[in-house]
Amino acid sequence: MPHQDPAIEARIHNLTACLTPAITLLEELNDAFGPPCIQPIVKTVQALVTGVQKVKRNKDDCFQLVESIHQVLYPIIHLHLKSETAGSLPPSVLDKVADFTDTLHKIYTFLEIQQDGNKIRQFFRQSEVNKLLKDCHTGLNQANETFQVQTGLAVLDNVIQIQREAETMHKDLLELITTLSDGTISDRSSSVFYKKANGSQLSSNSFSLLPSKPKIFCGRDFELKHIMDLLSKDAPRIAILGGGGMGKTSLARAALHHTDTCAKFEHRFFVSAEAATTAIELAALIGLHLGLEPGKDLTRPVVRYFARQTGLCLLILDNLETPWEPIQSRGGVENFLSLLADVEHLALMITMRGSERPAQVLWTPPFLRPLQPLSDKASQQVFEAITDDPHVSNERTQLLAFTENMPLAVDLMAHLVDHEGIDNVLTRWKAEKTAALSTGHHRTSNLDASIALSYSSPRITPGARELLRLLSILPDGLSDAELTQSNLPIGNIQACKSVLIATSLAYKDTKSRLRLLVPIREHIQRFSPPSEALVQALRKSFHHLLARYQKHNGGSATWIIPSIP
Repeated sequence: MPHQDPAIEARIHNLTACLTPAITLLEELNDAFGPPCIQPIVKTVQALVTGVQKVKRNKDDCFQLVESIHQVLYPIIHLHLKSETAGSLPPSVLDKVADFTDTLHKIYTFLEIQQDGNKIRQFFRQSEVNKLLKDCHTGLNQANETFQVQTGLAVLDNVIQIQREAETMHKDLLELITTLSDGTISDRSSSVFYKKANGSQLSSNSFSLLPSKPKIFCGRDFELKHIMDLLSKDAPRIAILGGGGMGKTSLARAALHHTDTCAKFEHRFFVSAEAATTAIELAALIGLHLGLEPGKDLTRPVVRYFARQTGLCLLILDNLETPWEPIQSRGGVENFLSLLADVEHLALMITMRGSERPAQVLWTPPFLRPLQPLSDKASQQVFEAITDDPHVSNERTQLLAFTENMPLAVDLMAHLVDHEGIDNVLTRWKAEKTAALSTGHHRTSNLDASIALSYSSPRITPGARELLRLLSILPDGLSDAELTQSNLPIGNIQACKSVLIATSLAYKDTKSRLRLLVPIREHIQRFSPPSEALVQALRKSFHHLLARYQKHNGGSATWIIPSIP
């Protein structure tokens, strides 16, 4: 691993020291009162601490943004502690907290753009990147001015001062919990708070935070039951696989918060591996959640941490394909997973794009099938839950047909309809295709960005990419016979087919034809259409096939010829 610049190391150490107490306080505040926005703030700041260490461009800008965050976090904590209603804020102040949360999301997007190999960069012009940076600074300045004025707190500009202020706030929070006797805090929240305050659940330096339970969860009852059956075993190893936008993370979150899971596992951890590119970086992310001291290689300390736990543990690694896919890092990731799997009381669950499970782990049977599109009924339920419109119209059915029940596309389409109206969205889709569902800055809110992540996978060979482009203009796909007999200029075409299936970019339908979902077809046609030479080769094959049909069956098939691309 390359040696880190000492100046960068110092900045990382300093910002971690500034943010760690704030994160701990916010977690405790969230457990005790559950105020709006606090959980997203904690999760985003956690991701920023990890992400800023991986930026390759504009490092100073990135560090300045993250280093300014604590100046807003502590006043927000102070406001919650001193509020007339313990742990809650008036709507006018809450709106400002929500604005700050949006600013944090923008900072995260800016950091992502500055990282090497990040696919989201291709969706931003330089002028848009500059504007994004300006918006980040503006949002931070506005939040800083707003909350500093409201609290009157002095500017916290050194670590010692920050730690003292955090200790004071922690005592205030403990006192608030102790003195409240009017039922403001539930018994469960109070007990969770005290466990954390006493250090019996997590290290006081831990950034660990569980994501929320999915608010809309339709059409995955069978898969959830399958996972819960596996989790009922001693310490299962479970892989949730499927294409981008198929709802793997939502399914994992639903299992994480299932009542049986909460009852069985004393310790639950959910770690996004999206920011990691190697096993060492993955271990560092997990170590951050566990509250371990930073180090050059935390693989062994992480394993030892879990091995020393007395109760059952569940570790969910989300988006594991990021560090696993590159050939140069795959072996290290698989070896690390193997070490984790050796811990007898640790249940391991991963989510990954594609249909391949990492090697060196004895995955628990029966294996969960890679996630498929939702049923028509489930898609309608999602649409209705988001738009609050139970009426099933022809326009809605038409829009859902464009999504082909891909969960992410259904979700984005429904939110767009809720905002713009169904007629406008239908018109936009016909003109813009997937671009209409790609206005967000992250793969979870940008359909093109999500598909692009799969398309740029290291597993995609040049031949597989050519086959994918060709399939994008074939709604009915190709059969195995057509693949082998068409004499297409694609080497080892069967291997290319296997790659597309392994990455879940393509699938075999009920007639065993290799096809793409509509959103993927539209994306490929827009961003990477097939070459003229490839199309001509396909035309030649089809013309030859039609000529044989005419010769042996009589009649004319010339009416079909013009419809071939």
